[in-house]
Amino acid sequence: MLAIAPIILLQGCVASVVSNVVTAPVKIVSKTADVLTTSQSESDEKRGRDMRKREEKVGKLSRQLKKAQERCADGDSDACEKARDIRDQIDDERGGR
Repeated sequence: MLAIAPIILLQGCVASVVSNVVTAPVKIVSKTADVLTTSQSESDEKRGRDMRKREEKVGKLSRQLKKAQERCADGDSDACEKARDIRDQIDDERGGR
């Protein structure tokens, strides 16, 4: 009877190993797919961050534009040129509108 106990225990161990070997490729493919794909919420978060960065940059450029326009109105031709450049940058940030 004692000789049979190790054989029974060994069968369970072999079955466990076989089960792990059979499911390993599925687990690997699943993990790879998770790593390679981006969830919708992650995409939305990234898009939101990008939008906020653009809005911050447009806000900063708008403040610079206001100052350049004031200097341009005072007769500073270099400031007029700078105002045109800043306006172009704002248009580029907004998507060419």
